[in-house]
Amino acid sequence: MSTPTDVAIVGSGLAGSLAAAMLGRAGIDCAVIDPHEVYPRDFRCEKLDGPQVALLQKTGLAEQVLRATTPDGANWVARFGRVVEKRRGDQHGIFYTDLVNAVRGEIPSSVRRIRSKARAIAAGPERQSITLEGGDTLDARLVVLANGLSVSLRDQLALKREVTSPCHSITIGFNVVPRGASGFAFPALTYYAERPSDRAALITFFPIGAAMRANLFVYREMNDPWLQEMRRTPQAALYAIMPGLRRLLGDFDVDGRVEIRPIDLYVTQGHRRSGVVLAGDAFATSCPAAGTGARKVLNDIERLCNVHTPRWLSTEGMGEDKIAEFYDDPIKREGDAFAETKAYDLKSFSLGSTPGAHARRWIKFAGQAVRGKLSPAHVPAHLQDGALRKTG
Repeated sequence: MSTPTDVAIVGSGLAGSLAAAMLGRAGIDCAVIDPHEVYPRDFRCEKLDGPQVALLQKTGLAEQVLRATTPDGANWVARFGRVVEKRRGDQHGIFYTDLVNAVRGEIPSSVRRIRSKARAIAAGPERQSITLEGGDTLDARLVVLANGLSVSLRDQLALKREVTSPCHSITIGFNVVPRGASGFAFPALTYYAERPSDRAALITFFPIGAAMRANLFVYREMNDPWLQEMRRTPQAALYAIMPGLRRLLGDFDVDGRVEIRPIDLYVTQGHRRSGVVLAGDAFATSCPAAGTGARKVLNDIERLCNVHTPRWLSTEGMGEDKIAEFYDDPIKREGDAFAETKAYDLKSFSLGSTPGAHARRWIKFAGQAVRGKLSPAHVPAHLQDGALRKTG
């Protein structure tokens, strides 16, 4: 049996769910294909910052989604055990699964939800045919491929994944509970690595509901013994690379699992083709350490759904020239370039051992300390300053 639609969305993670909600609200006939009625547990983006919330506003879904988040209120910035700045909070903590399900809750009933997997796609300049698990087909004018890291459909379409930086970074997530105290002194904390030799960028602590969540970003290989130590004895492993953090965090226990996720940076080649457009991680990945993952997805979907898809559907055909407009969109290109530059800059900033690299870090933290001096009232005196007395 073949079912017609204007837009078929393959995948219902953050990118696919946003697309389904936005297009459905715009009155566009669309269907979303995903095997999960409720999005399962997945360790990915766990907070939204100010620029990401600004992009979320453009989707029309910000008010509804932000109700499911936990604002941090304020964020302390520290290094070498000393707070150098206290910022007004702009982070909204939310587990990725809850974020996706909050967006899914805004998909209107007019959007057909097909609980299945897409097994094959036949694409052309007019209509696209998607074969589902079980043999049924979906006939669409446009296919939005938003199936994240999955490669099977891309391989069928002869799209090539070019890995530009294998295991570029590793994200480690866990919940922390203070020993012998009712809570931590900070509302949220960003703590930068102390030495390039420790191959770490930073760790952030932020609230999600009643939990204090930690996201640690390191530059290591997956066979590094330190990762096993982080799973077995997280406090000892963490303080081995960030000893000054103990002054702010104290003794703690981990509530639940220590989750570890490596990220390869890649981009898809051969993507300018009729009938199919790739969004989010389906097109290219970004580095979580740089905090650009959700920003890149939101930027992609905002441009695709607010600008390009309605215009494409207003005229006949879905040729390569139309699809190319999305990839050539200057706002999308700027967002992609920002994510790529930030990924490499942060790694260089964190690992560089030359005099120039040390100077860059000194200048950054000196600037933060100056800003912190302007409003230190809510930071305990014994936790202020001092971070610039050490080198690195």
